Amino acid sequence: MALDEAGQSTHGGGCTCGDCPHGAREGHRRAVAAFLAKRDELAAGKGLPSGVARSASASRQWVSDELTQSARAVAERGREVGGAWLHQVWRRTVLLLWSGLAVLVIAETATAIGAGWSNARTAGLVAGLVTAGLLTGAAYVHRARGGLLAPLIGEDNRLSTSRAVAAGWIMLAAFSVLVLALQLAGASGHARRDALIEGLDLARGAGVLTVLALVCAIAVVVRHVVAVRVLAQRLQKVRAERPRAADLLTDDSGRGSFADVQYVLISSVAVLFAAVRLARRPEQLPDLPWGLALLVAVSAATYFAGKYAEGGRPVVLSVVRAREAGDLDAPIRTGDDIEIRGAGFVPPGAGTPDRLARMVVRIGTVHVHVPLVPLSGGFANPTDTVLTVPVPVEVEPGVVDVQVVTAAGVETNRVAIDVTD
Repeated sequence: MALDEAGQSTHGGGCTCGDCPHGAREGHRRAVAAFLAKRDELAAGKGLPSGVARSASASRQWVSDELTQSARAVAERGREVGGAWLHQVWRRTVLLLWSGLAVLVIAETATAIGAGWSNARTAGLVAGLVTAGLLTGAAYVHRARGGLLAPLIGEDNRLSTSRAVAAGWIMLAAFSVLVLALQLAGASGHARRDALIEGLDLARGAGVLTVLALVCAIAVVVRHVVAVRVLAQRLQKVRAERPRAADLLTDDSGRGSFADVQYVLISSVAVLFAAVRLARRPEQLPDLPWGLALLVAVSAATYFAGKYAEGGRPVVLSVVRAREAGDLDAPIRTGDDIEIRGAGFVPPGAGTPDRLARMVVRIGTVHVHVPLVPLSGGFANPTDTVLTVPVPVEVEPGVVDVQVVTAAGVETNRVAIDVTD
């Protein structure tokens, strides 16, 4: 009984450890709430120590350091949630898989009323059972990485749209061939066996095979293009805390993506059409019309073009001396704040406080971490187009280069400024 009570107190409703899914979620929720409360308190000017309250630069640095520490705690809790979610979601995917098999059984039983049972229906049920069994085994082997979702998760820890679409077509093709193979194994006459073998002719399944080859090629090429552009610093990629279903329809920042939405939509409709054709004529591969195959090809080309065109390097357009109300116009001196204007400073998906705190500005040979300046509901600094940082006293007077390093590790162009004594 004592052990049971200890277990309940450790992993009960108030558990905040990362050893169980509930504890990880609860710990993350409390860490986020504590961070938001601290951010809003500091934004209102409360909680500052008296030793730094008299100096604007010292108080700003202290606030930034406090928020950075809290943000790192939130990020650590987020990683615990991501790991616990991956370990837990494999059961949900397996449950969804066997629920689909149950729907198949109900559908075949309902449609058999009046029409009678056939070998094709038996082959369909056996094929579904074999497919579900094999996928369940694969999900168990990869249970620590999301189960059935493991092949669909990209290097950035997001669900890949191209892989998901390709997986849908692969599952349809494999299921179709398995249904034909089971019917062939159960066929008794030569004529029936010859008819089933003819169902695998290229003329019957040319549309499905073409689309399958196209979507698989898109999945491979898109991965290569993204990797090359990231290494060339033409695309900024930030790792997500965990995969989400919305990743299939959105970009890295969580906004809806036209290229992804249309690709998933058209491919889903085409797969559904091919599945209906297989149900109507199970003795051959689904004969996908060339018009529908061309529609999928246009959708795939649009998706690829959208992936190739997205992103871009961050750029610094200008650097000026930051001026507050009442200040006199003057050149840039050590200790002054400078305002860096440009674009792409905050990569998609890097708007979390811990990622914002990783931004660095290189002034000459001195690396300056961009301070977090809180305001109610967010941060005034840094932003995607403007950064404000102080010029440290370690910067030597003269002409020095200013360069921004984003949270994704991408460096901007250099802009020269003149620092005077």
